[in-house]
Amino acid sequence: MPTDVLFIHSAGPQSAGQGSSPLVKHLRQGLGPGFRVHGPTMPLPHDPSYERWRAELVQRIPADHPPRILVGHSLGGSVLLKYLTECERAVWPAALFLVATPWWGVQDWDTREFELRDGFARSLPDTLSVRLYQSRDDEVVSFEHLARYAAAMPQAVTCPLERGGHTFPDGLPELVRDIRASVEVRR
Repeated sequence: MPTDVLFIHSAGPQSAGQGSSPLVKHLRQGLGPGFRVHGPTMPLPHDPSYERWRAELVQRIPADHPPRILVGHSLGGSVLLKYLTECERAVWPAALFLVATPWWGVQDWDTREFELRDGFARSLPDTLSVRLYQSRDDEVVSFEHLARYAAAMPQAVTCPLERGGHTFPDGLPELVRDIRASVEVRR
């Protein structure tokens, strides 16, 4: 039976090579038939709202039977993390992969609705494998954001990358490798 992967995309347009769509394409190709990568279009990605995206996540990540693997890119990563640390869960996914995830409140963006509460990492169970990916040449989310997450989430494995920009148009082989490894460990 294929492993379900839920991919939550970045803000902005998501079609025809825009936003997270190249990353999703490469992820599907790299993981192959043993995985089902679901990449739903979130509500109004050009004008994102935490409440609208949260309502979608309630449907996509049932508290009693979540997808095994969660992947979030940029805003999608921060929304996934906020949602998971603020909701009650009966069952947790096996792994959470966050790619180019902004730490809200450090740039001049109106972000209060997306900011994490103090001590958010304590809400994550020890059984949840968390990996953070950030490229040094990201033109949208500075490399400093990875250091902030690493400090706040000592249980997470950080994966600094030299290249890939913000959207990883040529894919992210490290992510494919790590998703495969996380499934093998759990079998």
